[in-house]
Amino acid sequence: MQIGFDAKRAFQNMTGLGNYSRDVLRIMAQLRPGHRYLAYGPKPFKEKLPAGVEARGPDTALGRLASSVWRVAGLSAQLGRDGVELFHGLSNELPLGVEKTGVRTVVTIHDLIFERFPELYPPIDRRIYQWKFRSAAERADVVVAISEQTKADLVERYALDPARIRVVYQGCHPAFREAPAPGQVEEAARRLGVPETFLLSVGTIERRKNLGLTVKALAGLPGAVLVAVGRQTEYAGEVAQLAHRLGVADRVRFLSGVGTADLIALYRRCAALVYPSLYEGFGIPLVEALVSGAPVVTTRGGVFPEAAGPGSAYVDPHDPEELRQVLADLLVDAGRRERMRAEGLAFAARFTDEAIAEGLVGAYRAALHLD
Repeated sequence: MQIGFDAKRAFQNMTGLGNYSRDVLRIMAQLRPGHRYLAYGPKPFKEKLPAGVEARGPDTALGRLASSVWRVAGLSAQLGRDGVELFHGLSNELPLGVEKTGVRTVVTIHDLIFERFPELYPPIDRRIYQWKFRSAAERADVVVAISEQTKADLVERYALDPARIRVVYQGCHPAFREAPAPGQVEEAARRLGVPETFLLSVGTIERRKNLGLTVKALAGLPGAVLVAVGRQTEYAGEVAQLAHRLGVADRVRFLSGVGTADLIALYRRCAALVYPSLYEGFGIPLVEALVSGAPVVTTRGGVFPEAAGPGSAYVDPHDPEELRQVLADLLVDAGRRERMRAEGLAFAARFTDEAIAEGLVGAYRAALHLD
């Protein structure tokens, strides 16, 4: 079978949707190699494709001249010319007219955060997302939701038939499950300038991730250090000002551009990952932390118990005192940290490449009416 993918994000985004897209291509090519996989993108790919995946760009002069338009309105015809039988939109979108070509379709919807928190998005962006996401979800033969929370949002907000939605959880790169080389963690800690004990935050430093709550809790934790890893937005400046006002600026470290090997070292060295996000479609840093053996403190409700499991600690994302109390206990209770590590590792065993491959194949078979 010839299976096509919308691979724009896989080769132009280094986080989030890009990570998901790269993982799907890698997993399907490695674990389900009996098909021809075609990865479509409007521009030359920056990253090397996994073995068994072929790159495809616009096949006409007009498509190459207006590649962004091609991805929306010209790709459908090319799928037919390439003999694609099933097309998977990996990042919330499907090309226009694909449902008229005979090509069966699957689309992954990651979240509807812009519907839940519209104030966090410029109005024009929100309207574009609403049109793209709803259109793709309504036209696809099967919708893949990355969590039960996203499935519930699709049913509630877009009135989708639950029978058309398959939940296929995300995972994380296999490197996070592998034991670091001897001395790797210590060397990374020295180079990055992190102390023996610290709290870790991972993710884009934006308002929804709620790093400010952790800084407020830090004010009541004398001597504790917070290391925040992620791309900075304007909100990072607000967090830095907050830390200064609370007198903890010298205990908040911002790191960006951290590679996978160093991130693995930070997870394995930290006292806990602190992730009090207001809302997520899933939350890959939660799984990365769990498989690395890091205790997790995250948000009560929403998707978070799906991703972090029963062994993690949960707090109100608007209550810095509750977070402070939980962290104060963890920082002095090594036994509790060890119990959380063990329970987290056991829970995260479900987020495997094989589980993802099996779930996606099930979605593809349903789209092709093979089940």
